[in-house]
Amino acid sequence: MLAQPTNVSFDLGGGRTVSIETGKLARQADGAVTIRQGNCILLATAVANKQPKPGQEFFPLSVDYMEKFSSAGRIPGSFFKREGRLSDYEVLISRLVDRALRPLFPEDYYCEVQVIITLISSDSEIMPDALACLAASAALAVSDIPIKEIISEVRVARVDGEFIVNPSRTQLSNADMDFMVGATDRNLMMVEGESKECSEEDLVKALEIAHEAIKIQVKAQQELRDKLGITGKRDYEKPVQKEDILEKVKSFAGQKIYEISKSGTSKHERSDAFSRLKEELIASFGEEPAEEDVKLAGKYYEDLQWEIVRNMILDDNIRLDGRRLDEVRPLAMETDILPTPHGSALFTRGETQSLTTVTLGTPLDELLVESAAKSDYSKFILHYNFPPFSTNEIKFLRAPGRREVGHGNLAMRSLKQMMPGNDYPYTVRVVSDILESNGSSSMATVCAGSLALMDAGVPFPKHVSGVAMGLITRSSDKKHAILTDILGDEDHLGDMDFKVTGTREGICGVQMDIKIDGLSMDTMRQALEQAREGRLHILDAMYNCVAAAREEVKPHAPRMEKLFIDKEFIGAVIGPQGKVIQEIQRSTGTTINIEEVGTVGEVSIFSPAKEGLDKAVAWIKGIVAVPSVGEVYEATVKGIKEFGAFVEFLPGKQGLLHISEISWKRLESMEGVLKEGDTVKVKLIGVDHKTGKFKLSRKALMPKPDFAPRNAPQQKENRPGNEAN
Repeated sequence: MLAQPTNVSFDLGGGRTVSIETGKLARQADGAVTIRQGNCILLATAVANKQPKPGQEFFPLSVDYMEKFSSAGRIPGSFFKREGRLSDYEVLISRLVDRALRPLFPEDYYCEVQVIITLISSDSEIMPDALACLAASAALAVSDIPIKEIISEVRVARVDGEFIVNPSRTQLSNADMDFMVGATDRNLMMVEGESKECSEEDLVKALEIAHEAIKIQVKAQQELRDKLGITGKRDYEKPVQKEDILEKVKSFAGQKIYEISKSGTSKHERSDAFSRLKEELIASFGEEPAEEDVKLAGKYYEDLQWEIVRNMILDDNIRLDGRRLDEVRPLAMETDILPTPHGSALFTRGETQSLTTVTLGTPLDELLVESAAKSDYSKFILHYNFPPFSTNEIKFLRAPGRREVGHGNLAMRSLKQMMPGNDYPYTVRVVSDILESNGSSSMATVCAGSLALMDAGVPFPKHVSGVAMGLITRSSDKKHAILTDILGDEDHLGDMDFKVTGTREGICGVQMDIKIDGLSMDTMRQALEQAREGRLHILDAMYNCVAAAREEVKPHAPRMEKLFIDKEFIGAVIGPQGKVIQEIQRSTGTTINIEEVGTVGEVSIFSPAKEGLDKAVAWIKGIVAVPSVGEVYEATVKGIKEFGAFVEFLPGKQGLLHISEISWKRLESMEGVLKEGDTVKVKLIGVDHKTGKFKLSRKALMPKPDFAPRNAPQQKENRPGNEAN
């Protein structure tokens, strides 16, 4: 018989209740909970190995979020009819949870931990991603896995000027700010989201509201722990420490590390110098040093380098490449550098470089974004690639990893704010290939993407740029330094990675990870203001490169024209079994998309050549045109009869050109007059409204002779005596 489960609940506001339950499902996991709001139910489990793997030198945490299609009463659409590898959507949610959880574990904890969050019941209006981190944290909270604090995560959105915590799907569709925030009851840990040019103060307000909601959720988890009687955490094996090795590393390498750090050399020169120094350090241990001593020396060397560089920045205001704390690296940018893509740009900032292209496609190229609750099509796609040569490495080329998916998503969300609306007919794909990387290649992608979109002729109203900020703190004297446009090494040794994108008017995207406790709102405001100044500096350079979007797409880009037709004509354009529209596309080399919008049909015609586009437009206009008596048409002879010719004067519309209407001269037969395939100008002279047949004339377009032809039929005079008997 199942044990009685333990649960707690709390109010999200507005009568929305969230419950946390443990003890019923997945009881062999170290920790397992279900989170429920409405019909949305998430199962989260946490399992940790009791011992680290031999030689383990880092903390191996894996977080996976997955959605069961059965949760929404659906069967997956794949060939195998089962869930496969995580979708990009699931990867992004996994990253949101991972980034918030990772700082919770002790720095000397190397046992492998796996957290799995599964959507087992879906609610069409409740967003499960806003509950995923709460579920993960609660699973850890009810276990004996050693974590330093309890956290949670909420979404905060602004809808019609009002901030809402964990809005419904319908509410979120109308939001102009959308941020996910992770925090403990004391400190922010993670922020990611997008907005339509919000101000820095609006963002701070959203974070404050989110934090208050998170405090309630942390309290509920603590209440659940107390009900279960959990008071302590498991012991774990800690890494070996040797003070004599540590002192030798400090005395041998300390000053040398400082000299290399303040030299202001390039990334590779600095890296080579640090590597040589490390080799000299190991060599100083003798010809056959103990393997354990070598490993410890290497670890202490990395730790010492981390400490010395941080103190150099805080005490001397010197950065690794010699810049001021608020200085952006040198910028170089150009557009239209590739002849074939529809748009291209090369953006270089210091030792980070992005080559970005834009491709304009048709509605048939839209991306299907599928989750358990719903499926959407996206007309704006951004892909980010990070090849190993960008950091002078050799690696196997694999499918994009979680980092690539996350960086691409941040750039996509930022640029999306300035993209034209759904009435823009093109599907737009942006591809960023990182050719060099030394800090914030995602922000280079935003800048290069903005330039390339304008180069492609996409009606992009304002440039969007981005800058990555860093934070160095020292608890002993509470000193801190905020760094603009951080290097890769500064990202590694810093306490915060804070990326901000936007226009001159406001913020479009944010991604922030904090590795320390205690980020005050005043420090946050200072970082945001410094980020704004850096963003504006980059924007000035971008506007100097390209001031506005091209007025037209490039000559080799697909041309587009949109027609609106009465809904009743949609069937005529498509034809039986699609034969008409297929014939138009085949004959003109175009791609045609038809959508029913209210009472009209929206016809989008795409063609790589203007000639094909014009031909397709004329063809469709002909199909939907209503013949008007008195109009002149270019007709094609379709068939010859003894009494005249049948001609097609509009696509799909034929009429009779009677023998008597071909010429003012009387014709005895059709022989030698016209043949099938001939083109002839005709005038519509009548419509039989009972039969719907059209009467056409050629002679009506010819000058009338001054005299009656000899063979014209004679009229009898009605003289007296000539009346018919």
